[in-house]
Amino acid sequence: MTLSRREFLGAAAAAAANANAAAYFGVHPFIEANPKAVFIHRTNVPHKMAAEAIRTTALKLAREILVPMDRPGVPVGHKIVLKPNVVSVRASDRPDVENWGAGTDPHFYEAFVTRLEELGAKKFYFIEANIRNRWNYRGFVDINERHGIWMNDPEQRVRNFKLGRNMTWTKVPDAVVYSRIPHYAPVNEPDTWLLNIAKWKAHGMCLTQSVKNEQGLVVYPYVRFCSGWPMVTGVPDYMKPDIVPDVEARVNRYFENHLRMGYSRYLKADRKLSIGPISQEIWAHKTCDNQSVLKTGLAMIEGICARDGDGFYVGDDFMANTVMFSKDKFRLDVIGLYLGGHEPGNVHVYRIAKERGLSDTFNPWEIPVYEWKDGRATPRKLTDFPRVAIKTYYLQAEGEPKFHMVNEPFDYDKYKL
Repeated sequence: MTLSRREFLGAAAAAAANANAAAYFGVHPFIEANPKAVFIHRTNVPHKMAAEAIRTTALKLAREILVPMDRPGVPVGHKIVLKPNVVSVRASDRPDVENWGAGTDPHFYEAFVTRLEELGAKKFYFIEANIRNRWNYRGFVDINERHGIWMNDPEQRVRNFKLGRNMTWTKVPDAVVYSRIPHYAPVNEPDTWLLNIAKWKAHGMCLTQSVKNEQGLVVYPYVRFCSGWPMVTGVPDYMKPDIVPDVEARVNRYFENHLRMGYSRYLKADRKLSIGPISQEIWAHKTCDNQSVLKTGLAMIEGICARDGDGFYVGDDFMANTVMFSKDKFRLDVIGLYLGGHEPGNVHVYRIAKERGLSDTFNPWEIPVYEWKDGRATPRKLTDFPRVAIKTYYLQAEGEPKFHMVNEPFDYDKYKL
């Protein structure tokens, strides 16, 4: 059974009216008790544009995952920060429907908002650093306005950085690139809870997934992680105090060590790449700086449909009917890489994260996986789940097709760090 939009909203309103007046909510106790596990939910949506089926599927899952709680839990009065992947594109040579999978499905996102409303949450904040004029290509602005969700202004004036308006500054421990990072308020403020709903899709950093999705919480232009040295040594004057003073020495020291360690994609990458090895190294350290100061309530990867290509205009959607979630973002992404057809050890940010103490593994075989079905978690082997091929342009080797798999064998026993 699927719900029309009217039935969906009516059912949600009725459930909210009848819900227990719990003062707290939280993630299902089994998920909380297994924070290092990754949960995989297989859906049965017939088509990526089957809005009613997606809403029904997502609302059922949301009601299983997010539950009313006694203490300890998240007070329903907390500010709820929502971070879907909002990338939306229009190409003159392709109909809009062919680019639907460039970001998180909006109906999936709305279902989780609805569940949080049922639980009594009222303060919602949608955060995105990029391209506000495209937010409604797939309906996110309409959804946010319908639910009374506050939306940030991505473009900040220079004086706002000096005055600290509309942003939260956090000092980065053991920083490599950013000594301080600004996030759009209320990210990182007290009494907030962050829901990260990433998309299962390709990007220049291999697959986007949950860790990269939180890049979009960072205030522009600090959010420009992918631009290499120009956005490190060539930043605007007002950013310079927030760059680590010896950043070049630190980054180069890591990079040279990774070359000696045999980081394979660094060694064989085509020298003409727009996002080459040193840019990937810088991106990885900015990502780790960012992750070192963020706390996420629940991280999800929506892969009802997946997308290959470059993350934007180039790429094709295909049905994958897979949703993954975890309390641990790095472990979640490792499983997402593996099920997306890649070998995680070849995607260097996850090895760097372990070096920097932000993750304890980049080996998918060390991560417990559960199948989530009808509100219950059943332990599974990783090989129980089908893999798909999400081609990417990550660190293309000389002679390799631009869009390829990063699936060369990796010896996890040899490289334990």
